[in-house]
Amino acid sequence: MTVEMDTDDWLGCPTPLQMYQHQCAILVDELVETERMLRRARANIAGLVQMNDLLMTGKAEIEAKLAEALEKIGKLEKRYSLYLPCFPISMQMSISLRLISWSFPTGEQSGILSMKSRSARSIKTLSQSL
Repeated sequence: MTVEMDTDDWLGCPTPLQMYQHQCAILVDELVETERMLRRARANIAGLVQMNDLLMTGKAEIEAKLAEALEKIGKLEKRYSLYLPCFPISMQMSISLRLISWSFPTGEQSGILSMKSRSARSIKTLSQSL
């Protein structure tokens, strides 16, 4: 006695077509989420590229100012090299920093003055350690 029974509808079991439709719905949701994440990542990358461009521009400007300042320092050292050896090192640094601060326009002096105070502190600590 052979009894063949179709058990697909027992206990709410889905049909193969329903399983394929459900799997397709899951894949579509994952695809939509992936596209959203990709858009957000592209926006982040564009922002990072823009920030990098701004930083590179700023770096180039600062490097140009640094090269100009080093050139001015070299010229001043050549000009006043005859006078500096007769002074102690701490005074030589102080004189060099004063010459540097006088050679810059007023807008750039605030940065020079802070550099000057840091250099003066390091000179004091160096002279104290000796």
